[in-house]
Amino acid sequence: MHGPQRVDCGHIGDFVIRREDGTPAFFFANAVDDSLMQVTQVLRGDDHLANTPRQLLVLEALGLRAPRYGHLPLLTGADGAPLSKRNGAHSVRELRVAGFSALGICNLLFRLGHASAEHGSLTIEQMAAHFQPRALQRASAHFDPVQLRHWQSLWARSLAPQEALAWLEPYLPATAPASQRAAAVAALLPNIVAAAEIEEWLPVVFGGELRFEAEARAALGAAGGDFFRVTAAAIGASADLAALRAASGRKGAAFFAPLRAALTGRLHGPELGPLLRAMTPQLVRDRLAAWAH
Repeated sequence: MHGPQRVDCGHIGDFVIRREDGTPAFFFANAVDDSLMQVTQVLRGDDHLANTPRQLLVLEALGLRAPRYGHLPLLTGADGAPLSKRNGAHSVRELRVAGFSALGICNLLFRLGHASAEHGSLTIEQMAAHFQPRALQRASAHFDPVQLRHWQSLWARSLAPQEALAWLEPYLPATAPASQRAAAVAALLPNIVAAAEIEEWLPVVFGGELRFEAEARAALGAAGGDFFRVTAAAIGASADLAALRAASGRKGAAFFAPLRAALTGRLHGPELGPLLRAMTPQLVRDRLAAWAH
């Protein structure tokens, strides 16, 4: 990355390899560990560039083989400073808790500071096959949370139904029937990037208090009580979107806006057809009837 480096050993001087308490210094343990594990190439941040001559001297003194070292510019946050908790860094634990997938994260990391002609979501094996050290950039790479969501979204959209269910199952109520949990995942997956985002939709599908947005309340008021009386009465053994439309006699936004507002508390979200299939008919009927006044 930086080209051949030359250092005058006379400028290095003596350096500590073992602390007073007997523990080894990081760069000593790190160099020995890499060599004993037969690591052949090390790519790391260029803040370690000054450590490399010392590590080469240690390995030479011990008769151990040294890996090839390459030093990359540090990742930066939104403010252009090295990435840290202060400017947007996230631990793996935090990303896992939020429901980001390992493969979504790796697809972002594969492209941070590395140019690739592969634009789709890749497997680990494909990333290994397409990784080229000569494609690493010398300029600092910028961590962008929007890009992380992009690669996570591509991964989520690639899931087969059973894979999506397995991914989101920990967030679903265990008491709900298996068929309803599967229907919920099918309805909500297009609106979810990280798994934890499904939690805001659980009260909508499985029952709970809704938070009504101002625009939704306006649509409810404009629809009139008759709309909700006839649509609630049209609910049978299932909530069929076509049957509700026919009963209301309305089309377009005049039908969809108040229906969605009553069922979800908002005017935007998952498609109503799959959403109705995920909700119990009784829950749909009760939410519509609540506005029939």
